[in-house]
Amino acid sequence: MSLLRRDKKNPADRTVTLIGKPDCHLCEDARAVIVKVTGELGAAFEEKDITQDEALFEKYWEQIPVTLIDGRQHDFWRVDERRLRTALGG
Repeated sequence: MSLLRRDKKNPADRTVTLIGKPDCHLCEDARAVIVKVTGELGAAFEEKDITQDEALFEKYWEQIPVTLIDGRQHDFWRVDERRLRTALGG
């Protein structure tokens, strides 16, 4: 067995989080891509509003929309469907 072998996570065991705010056209674009990819792969999807969370606002206000996978930042501003799909193991 190779020491460099990594076990791929099942997309259904992953969670994609979209951090955004109301009336944000980039957030709407990101949501559409995330909903499509997570729906096809079976990954969980959640959304957080920076206007309702001071800590998220302070951390991400210049980058929204921000995409997290399993709590780790994956992308910001735009979501590339192919890159997201690959990151989820699909």
